[in-house]
Amino acid sequence: MSHVTTHVLDTATGRPAVGVPVTLFTAEGSALATGSTDADGRIASLGPDALPPGRYRLCFDTGTWFGEAPHFFPLVTIDFVLGGTAHHHVPLLLSPFAFSTYRGS
Repeated sequence: MSHVTTHVLDTATGRPAVGVPVTLFTAEGSALATGSTDADGRIASLGPDALPPGRYRLCFDTGTWFGEAPHFFPLVTIDFVLGGTAHHHVPLLLSPFAFSTYRGS
C-alpha cells in the first residue's frame, strides 16, 4: 500500500466519485505519482510505500471530472504534512460548489 491514499465522495449524490484524476506532489512542486479514482472512488496505490517526513500536496482535477456540469472548483488542492512512517489517508468530500477534507485512517 502507498504511504498516501485517498478517496473522493460525491456528497451531492452520496456516491463515490469515479474517475477523478489526482496527482501527488512534493512541497516544491515535483510530481511523485498520478492516478484516477476507481469504482469505489479510491486510489489505493498513489506513490511510493514510504516518503520522508515533510510537506506534500494532493491535486484533484475536479474540473475534468465535473465536465460541462456547473461547478465552482476546477481544481482542489490539499496541502498536508507527513510526520513519520504511518500511513496517511486524505479523503475529499466533494460537491459542485463545496468541498471538505480530513485526516482519515
